Amino acid sequence: MINSVRKAVDIINLFSPSEPRLTLTEISSRLSLPKSTAHNLLSTLLSCGLLEKADDDHYALGRAVVALTQAVLVNVELRDRAAPLLRELADISHQSVYLTVRDGDYCLYIYAVESPHRLLARTAVGDRAYLHCTSVGKAILMCLSEADVRAIVKRVGLPASTERTITSLDALLTELEHSRERGYAIDNQEHEMNTYCIGAPVLDERGQVIGSLSVSGADPSILLEKRLDLSAHVMYTAQEVSRR
Repeated sequence: MINSVRKAVDIINLFSPSEPRLTLTEISSRLSLPKSTAHNLLSTLLSCGLLEKADDDHYALGRAVVALTQAVLVNVELRDRAAPLLRELADISHQSVYLTVRDGDYCLYIYAVESPHRLLARTAVGDRAYLHCTSVGKAILMCLSEADVRAIVKRVGLPASTERTITSLDALLTELEHSRERGYAIDNQEHEMNTYCIGAPVLDERGQVIGSLSVSGADPSILLEKRLDLSAHVMYTAQEVSRR
């Protein structure tokens, strides 16, 4: 870890419910930092909103920390209410099941029920993935406007994870239109070879997409003879998670 980043994290970790406010002298003393170094780090944290001045002498955690905490709580709440439904989906499908949330221009995996047949899974809880090459990602994109999709692609591009990844914006927009029409998205070896996935969006109480879930496995029949049945279960589960 970069030393300055570690020192900045150490400063944030000094604050607690019992000590919500600290002075420059207290911070530099507890971390054995020169006051000039501590001051520079505090200035950076202030500019990022991670700290704020409580008064002329004291620092406190800033609004950015509150926002991050709220985001964590939302993810935990979503995971906890979705977990029983995802385990049920895994039992029905006999495939791995994943839950993600939108994380800016990516999706973040926050829960997984791994199939015992899934021996070489590349995806793990805490991983981030591109939106254009995963069923969970495309399930999120299908709920966005074309302008939003174009903006995301402009920022992160369409990098190829496999030889089957969609790398053309026009092709992606066409695929998303098909996804909207059927109510679910697919990943046909686009993120990982020999992996087939069906994903559907998870919505909040306003009908806005906040994440997605999927079934995933190495069996090509997921997108062939099992597709109709599995897609119905995936969409039903996503709808139930959205309602809770």
